[in-house]
Amino acid sequence: MSRLIHDPTRILFFTGKGGVGKTSAACATAIGLADGGKHVLLVSTDPASNLDEVLGVTLTAAPTSVPNVPGLWALNIDPEQAARTYRERVVGPYRGVLPATAIASMEEQLSGACTVEIAAFDEFSKLLGDKAATAAFDHVIFDTAPTGHTLRLLELPAAWTSFIDENVGGTSCLGPLSGLKAQKALYAASNEALRDPAQTILVLVARPERSSLAEAERTRAELAQLGVGNVRLILNGVFRASDATDPTAIAIEARGSAALDALPPGLAGLSRVDVPLLPFGLVGIDALRTMGEAPAKGGRPMAIEADAAFAPVPSEHLDALVDELAKQGKGVVMTMGKGGVGKTTVAARIASELSRRGFAVTLTTTDPAAHVEQAVRDLSGDSKNLRITRIDPALETRRYTDEVMATAGQGLDAQGKALLEEDLRSPCTEEIAVFRAFAETVAAGADRFVIIDTAPTGHTLLLLDAAESYHREVLKKPSGSPDAVKQLLPRLRDRSFTHVLLVALPEATPIHEAMQLERDLLRAGIQPFAWVVNQSLTPLQVADPVLRSRRANETAHLRELGAHATRIVLEPWSEGFVRHDETRSVMAPDAAHASPA
Repeated sequence: MSRLIHDPTRILFFTGKGGVGKTSAACATAIGLADGGKHVLLVSTDPASNLDEVLGVTLTAAPTSVPNVPGLWALNIDPEQAARTYRERVVGPYRGVLPATAIASMEEQLSGACTVEIAAFDEFSKLLGDKAATAAFDHVIFDTAPTGHTLRLLELPAAWTSFIDENVGGTSCLGPLSGLKAQKALYAASNEALRDPAQTILVLVARPERSSLAEAERTRAELAQLGVGNVRLILNGVFRASDATDPTAIAIEARGSAALDALPPGLAGLSRVDVPLLPFGLVGIDALRTMGEAPAKGGRPMAIEADAAFAPVPSEHLDALVDELAKQGKGVVMTMGKGGVGKTTVAARIASELSRRGFAVTLTTTDPAAHVEQAVRDLSGDSKNLRITRIDPALETRRYTDEVMATAGQGLDAQGKALLEEDLRSPCTEEIAVFRAFAETVAAGADRFVIIDTAPTGHTLLLLDAAESYHREVLKKPSGSPDAVKQLLPRLRDRSFTHVLLVALPEATPIHEAMQLERDLLRAGIQPFAWVVNQSLTPLQVADPVLRSRRANETAHLRELGAHATRIVLEPWSEGFVRHDETRSVMAPDAAHASPA
């Protein structure tokens, strides 16, 4: 039985800010339940799922048994495969009935990013709302995408049910509504399951860090508004120093204690389990079992010492990248990577430094869970040259809707305007509006520096994928596709205009996900500028046994990246967001020292 969740319901959701350990906690819980004799299905709804690597098994969209864990099956919801299945379900009945040109038009209409989203949601709804689909399992555990996407996913049952009820025209941006109406009962059952405390527990996973806890509290409040009340809290990575001579260990403990002392009242009222910072990476069944058992053992985990000596990996300082960017005088910088790796921190540091040097800078984010304003305040980087913005989905949706009604709706009769308004009430409209704002933000790099703290990998790729298909949506407007959209991909592919920084932690999953992102970018003709490995213990001298073990575990990951990447920035762990003057290359541990603060 899992030590992480007491009295588990049949359905369990794990969510939280990117990088807090949702997947690890979900896997550890699933393994604990299976070890206790239960039949468990573990599902990832994250477009950037790493269940395969964590569990050590190749997964598909069908349940696959997990080796060495009898009773546990897992699957990944594949958004692209789901979209293909969805398109065929909608278009298939018309093949051989309608002309080929009409079929081609329907397929074109169903090729956008919003179709991918609703198709993936269809698969999610089957597992959540159709009990027959999961009747063979005692528990269904969802490892969800990072918070912003998760909240949108949880809102979709009500949004789509309302849209279907109110739309009288019979069509949507997804084609004939008959395909959606057939799912109405399933969506209603999904809604009911999410809100039934006897069926579902939603587990907020957070780390003892201010931004992580603030995000968890925001999520808790929004879940309450959605009617989801059976919520638990897992605090992952709680650290207690055991060596009073280790300034890094003391600083890590102090930061965590300060964050917990300021725990928001809403979170303080939740049932909570603390998981200690473990001395090893949470990849593999044995490591995950240890995580699941750790809360019951109490005290500090046993550290596993290892020989951490290795040959230097060439690297450079973040300031060297800023020097190079400054020579350009303008352009776009995008920080990309797995959620929780420090993209916001890196973006804020670059923006603050460029503005300090006198350049006009805009720092913005496409991530609904980002905290760019706080990151800049921590840097004391307020400047008359720095403008901080955010792509607000609600605001952009209103702006886009008003513009379409004023253009495409001009001259329509009352019935035509009503039909257009119905179409624009589709949840897909938000995705289109946000994408257009993203394209306009990139275009601003022609006159100033634009630093974009991007959303976690999966969502970012959905935005980039939409570049090819989005223009079909904006043709609703007589003016056609905006210039910013037409120029987006050429600008992203121009290495003198756009500089992509791949941000990772010195751990297996963040590095491997960033490598996959790099491959996807290269296929799109976008060449990354450099890698930034954040919060590394390798350049620091540490004495605490847990930290020494964690530093030793970085060795293999940095060596792998060093053989792959041509340009690496290694950022040491720091208590706050401050400038560092440590060594410009990764030395053997204990050969390079830096202040932890």
